[in-house]
Parts: sequence; C-alpha cells; structure tokens
Amino acid sequence: MDLLVTELTPEQLPTVIELCGRSLDLPDDAAEAGAIVATLWPRAVTSRPVVALGAYREDRLIGVLLGSLSTPGSPAAHVDLVAVGPAHRRRGVARALVSRAEQQFAGLGAREVRLAGNPPYYAWPGIDVRYTPAICAAEALGYARDSTAWNMTADLCGAESPALRTTAPAEQRLAGLGVTVRRAEPADLPALTAFVSGTFDGTWAAEVAESIGRDRAGCHLAERDGDLLGFAAWGSSRPGWFGPMGTAPAAAGSGIGGVLLRRCLADQRAAGIIQAQIGWVGPVRFYSGSAGAWIERVFFGYRRSLGEQ
Repeated sequence: MDLLVTELTPEQLPTVIELCGRSLDLPDDAAEAGAIVATLWPRAVTSRPVVALGAYREDRLIGVLLGSLSTPGSPAAHVDLVAVGPAHRRRGVARALVSRAEQQFAGLGAREVRLAGNPPYYAWPGIDVRYTPAICAAEALGYARDSTAWNMTADLCGAESPALRTTAPAEQRLAGLGVTVRRAEPADLPALTAFVSGTFDGTWAAEVAESIGRDRAGCHLAERDGDLLGFAAWGSSRPGWFGPMGTAPAAAGSGIGGVLLRRCLADQRAAGIIQAQIGWVGPVRFYSGSAGAWIERVFFGYRRSLGEQ
C-alpha cells in the first residue's frame, strides 16, 4: 500500500494526540501526549517556524513528525517528535517522515538537523535511551550521537519526602537578610523576563512566561529591595515538569535556590502530581541534596548535516 506524507493542519490536532497516545511506549509520555503535542504544535506556530507532517495509508493517519527552527532562517532545525503506530513500524514510515522534514527544513534555510529538544518548546531533551527502536532508526538514517542529557525525578508522595520539606525556617532566615520569597504574579512578568534574559539562558524567559497565570503551573521568585535574586518555575511545558530555575550569581550559596525549588514542588504536590520531572538537569548535586531527586531519564541527542548523503 502506498504511503502518503503530507502537511498536517491544526484541525487534525485531536487525531494527532490520539495517535501519539497509542504510539509513545513509555506510560508517562503516553499519558501526557496531549500536553506534549500542544507544547510543540500548533501553539508554537506563531513563535517559530514549525514543520508538522502526517503519514497516511488508506486515509488513516499512522505516523506524525513535529519539527521546528529556533528562529526564521536558523541554520539548525530540530525534529521534536516522531511517532509511528505500533502496527506500522519497521515499514519505512519514520524514514519517509524524516526525509520529507529534511527537505522542508532545507527550504527554510537550515543546514543541519538535530534530534534533540528545541527550547523553550520541547518534548524531551533528546531521545530517551529506553526508546531503542528510535535510536536504531536515528543511526540508520545517518544521524550521529553528539550529546547526552538527563532528567531527575523528585518523589512527591509521602510527607517524609525530602522534596516536601518545609521551607519556613529558611524563609525566616532569608527574611532576616532582607530577602522576600513569594509567588510570581502576571505583573511581575516584565521584570522577570528582563532578569532571566539578562542573567541566564536566552530561552528561559519564554518558559517562565508560560508558567505564570496558567492552571497547573506556577513560578516563585526571591527579591531584595526590589532587585530579583532568583526564580523557579514549573508546568511551563506540562504540569509534571519542573524548571527552569536560576539564582543570581551574587546570591549563590544563600539557600534561595532550595527554597524556590521546594515551593514549586509543593505546588505540584498540591496539584495532585506524585512525581516531578526536573527537566534537562545541570547541577545534579543540588537537586539531589535539596529535594532527594535521582537521575532517572537519560536522553541521547543526534545531529546530521543536510549536506551529508
């Protein structure tokens, strides 16, 4: 039977979500299929170039690919998600989707394609190492592994969990130093955006903006005399994920980070979340010490030049 690969339209969003729910093999990913797809498409269409492709056999959607460029004309394109129905794997569906995406990326000015997250809107940092067929497909398509990333998990189940330790004594100590810790409100967004953009990763400002004023999401900040010293956010991509967070260099070692982290984790527990994913972690020791978190998900990132054969 012939395979047809064509562009998806926003009206097909429910069908795409249903397919991803059936096709993502890890239970947590399958359960969050709606949030994952909504993070990548069509919300991101207005903020960056997006490629959304569907593979059909006999008018039935059997595979999808969502990809993006960071900005118009960016030299690097990202494949953010590929999902193929279980009954249609190993039949060239993923290859056809990726090949068509590469053509469209090249037409948009990209010179390389990465199988890795494209923040601020991303599903995962890369390919979870437990998705063995996806790793095999990436290598068969000529992509080379070039990075490793990981998520950490924080237990939010029991009252004795380190992640749910009270922050009251630490907040009292900080108050004695003139530091106020509080929940961020929409009115704080301009100052937060300026602080985050000027101090940390350039994509974090958009993630922070997605965490304020929305259901099952939130952000906390620390300030002194009107100057921001740190922030922590959760739910910007999906409710179970924590991040980003950052503390101003001048406040390093003050304990602000641990307070902000646990305030967010307490929010997530109140929202009914029993395990928080700390996404794309850098300081492993900090999260282990502050919240008893452990490394659980590991991701490989791949890339290929569009000039390669």
